[in-house]
Amino acid sequence: MSKNQILLQSGNTYHIWTHANGDENLFRSEENYNYFLKKYLHHIHPVVGTFAYCLMPNHLHLMVRVKGEGEVLEFIRNRKKDPTLQGFKTLGGFPSVISRQFSHLLNGYTQAFNKKYDRKGSLFIPNFKRKLINSQKYFTHLIAYIHNNPIHHGFTRNLNDWPFSSWHAYVLDKLTNIGKAEAMKWFGDIKDFEEVHEELNYKKSLALFE
Repeated sequence: MSKNQILLQSGNTYHIWTHANGDENLFRSEENYNYFLKKYLHHIHPVVGTFAYCLMPNHLHLMVRVKGEGEVLEFIRNRKKDPTLQGFKTLGGFPSVISRQFSHLLNGYTQAFNKKYDRKGSLFIPNFKRKLINSQKYFTHLIAYIHNNPIHHGFTRNLNDWPFSSWHAYVLDKLTNIGKAEAMKWFGDIKDFEEVHEELNYKKSLALFE
C-alpha cells in the first residue's frame, strides 16, 4: 500500500472509489455487474458496513464504515480456519487486512473478467482511492453524490433507471444489506432524502469528496 494512502481504521467511514486502468470499461454486461456485487458480499461485506454504492461502466463509488476489530478478527479466523489467531500483527496490522480484502475483490474480479473476455493485464488503476468522511453533512451529501454519479456522467437521466446503485435500496421497501436504517436518520424521511438528491451541486461535491 502506498505510504500516502489513508489507512482504513475501525469505526471510521470512508468514500472509496476506483476506475478502469485506461479507456477500457470495468463492466460490459449486466452479468459483470452482478458478479462484482456477488464478490463484494463475499470479500467486503464481512469487514465493512455499506451505506451507498454505485457501479458504472468505467468506474465505481462506495461509502463504507469499517467494522470493529473483534468482528473482523472473527471473520479472518473463520476464513483462514485458524481459531488460534490472536490479533492482526502477524497479518500486517488491521488497516492492511481491510485493504487486502478490497484487493482480493478487485484482483479476483479482474481475473474472472480477463478469463471471460480473453484479455490480459490490470483492469483497475493501482491503489483504490479513499477519503475519510467525518461529519454528518458529508454523510448525507456523499450518499447523494454517489447515487447521482450516473446522471452527471451521462449514463442515465433518472436515478430510477440506473439499476446498479444503492438508490433502489432506499426508495423501495425490500430487504437489503445497505445500512439504510442508520442513514435515513441523517436525512429525516424519504422526502428529505429525495430532496437532497435533487438539490445536489455536483461540482461542489466533487471538490469535497474526491
